[in-house]
Amino acid sequence: MLDITIIAFAHHKGGTGKTTSCLNVAGYLQKDGKSVLVVDCDPQANATTGLGVNPETLELSMYDVFMSVFEGFSDAGITDVIVSTASGIDLAPATLDLVGVEPYLYGIENRAGLLKEALAQVKDAYDFILIDTPPSMGQFVINGLVAADHTVVTLDAGTFALKGMEALSAVFGDIREMLGEDVGADFAILTRWKGSGDPAAGTGGLALFLKRIFLPASSAEEEKERERLKAFESEVRKAFKQVFTVPYSPAIYETQQKGLPISHYAPESDAGREYRAIATALTERDKKT
Repeated sequence: MLDITIIAFAHHKGGTGKTTSCLNVAGYLQKDGKSVLVVDCDPQANATTGLGVNPETLELSMYDVFMSVFEGFSDAGITDVIVSTASGIDLAPATLDLVGVEPYLYGIENRAGLLKEALAQVKDAYDFILIDTPPSMGQFVINGLVAADHTVVTLDAGTFALKGMEALSAVFGDIREMLGEDVGADFAILTRWKGSGDPAAGTGGLALFLKRIFLPASSAEEEKERERLKAFESEVRKAFKQVFTVPYSPAIYETQQKGLPISHYAPESDAGREYRAIATALTERDKKT
């Protein structure tokens, strides 16, 4: 296949909906008839379990792919670790063993390009390859950014989200300067959002949603939070060419328990429709490049 788009989902902060976004976008791409591979580079293996695969049952994983460059370890390539899932999405799974990889990587010169080299084996077999990176600034994130054609940054409504975005920008700059790789992000997803730009629906993110249930706020506090979210969204839109807002939805958590993307479980939910729009935008972007 001539058009191959490799997309990394990144943010060094946990809880921003990175893995959820990766899997749900993958689901809609698969529903659209695309061949899709999800590469789990997070030792927590949430993308692996999110696609219904138990890491403890695996004989090979991305651990083996990264460690294959070192003498005395298995010479497994990425084609050896890929498994099929119930959703129709292929998966290069992760296990907790990945935590032992990084100390080895710091001892080799070409450590930042290992994933890119591994994916070269399968780049002609898929329309899209989506990389789930861990919430850190370590070697797996760098490998994901270097391997990717595009990077999607996920953000929640937290106070420090914009600072996290600044930290990622610094990493992008370091990679460009030290490795000569052109990396950056022009897509952002605001997760667990509740219509900050819509006064009628402006209830804030998940935290405010829960607060309204257990600790009702005054109308003045709610208005202050709406204004904060509106300002936050405005800042994000200045930094990225395209920004999507995914609303809080219980369906997201229900579908994770099923080991399926939301596209395969609750496609017409509010969050499902937004993830479908993101998948469509990425497909259209791929056609233009």
